[in-house]
Amino acid sequence: MGVAMQLGSLRQLTLISFVVVLVPLALLVGYSQIKLSEIGQIATNEAEYSVNTVRRVSKMEGLSVDIERLVRQYHIVKKDALKPLIRKSTQRFSEFQIPVCEKLTEKRNCNSLTERVDWINQYSGTDDQLLLDAQLAEFKQNLYDLAAQVDSSLDRRIQDQQIYVSSVQQTQFWLTACLLGASFLLIVLGSKAILKPVSRLERVITAMSRQEDSLPAIATSGPKELIVLEQKLHRLAGRLVQLENLRHALLRHASHELKTPLASIKEGCSLLTEQVVGPLNTDQEEVLSLLNSSTDRLNLLIVQLLDYNLLLQQAKPVFSKINSERFFDEFVTENSLAIKQHDNHIDMKIDLATIFADQTLFRRVLDNLVSNAIAHGSKGSPINIRLYQQGNMQVLDFANRGQTIDVEQRHILFQPFSRGEGVRNDRVTGSGLGLSIVADCARMMFGKVEMVEVDYADVCIRVQIPGKEASI
Repeated sequence: MGVAMQLGSLRQLTLISFVVVLVPLALLVGYSQIKLSEIGQIATNEAEYSVNTVRRVSKMEGLSVDIERLVRQYHIVKKDALKPLIRKSTQRFSEFQIPVCEKLTEKRNCNSLTERVDWINQYSGTDDQLLLDAQLAEFKQNLYDLAAQVDSSLDRRIQDQQIYVSSVQQTQFWLTACLLGASFLLIVLGSKAILKPVSRLERVITAMSRQEDSLPAIATSGPKELIVLEQKLHRLAGRLVQLENLRHALLRHASHELKTPLASIKEGCSLLTEQVVGPLNTDQEEVLSLLNSSTDRLNLLIVQLLDYNLLLQQAKPVFSKINSERFFDEFVTENSLAIKQHDNHIDMKIDLATIFADQTLFRRVLDNLVSNAIAHGSKGSPINIRLYQQGNMQVLDFANRGQTIDVEQRHILFQPFSRGEGVRNDRVTGSGLGLSIVADCARMMFGKVEMVEVDYADVCIRVQIPGKEASI
């Protein structure tokens, strides 16, 4: 039970992943240390053997000179006192020869040299000079051949050592490649094991942002911290749905309840304006004018609140191909009266034959933009509309002349109930929902809206919506 809980912890899962990844590297380091130590020991042993062997051969060469000198003296003077000296020198010679010959595979030179040493030990001094010279010359030749054989043996041992080091290096290279590959594979698997629950959280958050009807099921296995976080996200999503439903109901009922008394007030104001109930003096007409403008303002607010509530209820956009020419002709025709009242005209340049968007949301964008341009733009000036493709984005530029907007205030205007500082042409106080509806519509179509600077107008609002490939 304790082990299962530890493995279910994100911290323990990360730690275990790191440890598992380090195992091949630890094996590589351990193998390298063993081989390095082994090569170091071999190098030490070979160096010690080479030095000792060369030293013994050198001693043998020195003793051979002494032996030859003593034998020739004994041949000439025939003194028995030289015999122990000869025997002692040959004994020391044999002590150096034996360890040298033990390491040699070919014993021919060693055997010949031993025979010459035995002959010298048994030499009685009665043999003729030629025989002695021949034996001593052969003794020197055998020693020379033994020294040459020792040199060749040392060269072969050095070559064998080099071959062994090369084989160890090759093995080390392939082992390193294999273990590093295994470490990389373990890193990938460990990363997937760690990121898999994080990806689930990302899918849950994406579903929440898109207001999907259902969220991915809660995971039954994985790090316990992330499972708890996923459960909290599900509870948060449910709470957000409740709040959204509550907000929609509040806006809907409030707008509906306000329209009934507002209709009665407007009817009463209309009767007073037409002086059905009697004539009005100047002060009464002024008060009545204020009442009429206030009722118009309240009616506009209610209409915009209903429109904003309807926008919030449309959680999922329905994309389709829209014929640009027919769509914009209908838009201009339906808004022609308001455009003419303010002596504006539309300067339109459409570079896209079709638009891939939600028709209702895109029409709301245009209606709110033209309403904003008429209300805040200069009378008699053109309203510029540009529709074109930029990369994978469909771009709509909606520009007008009028009072410029400071850079610091531009992003605020796209927030709900935020109004600019300029004076409206219709002298009606705006609700601050027009541009926020534009921003929400663009966001629901996975796009964005911003205020940009252009050289042909004072104010330009740019709406960018992904094309078909990017939306799908």
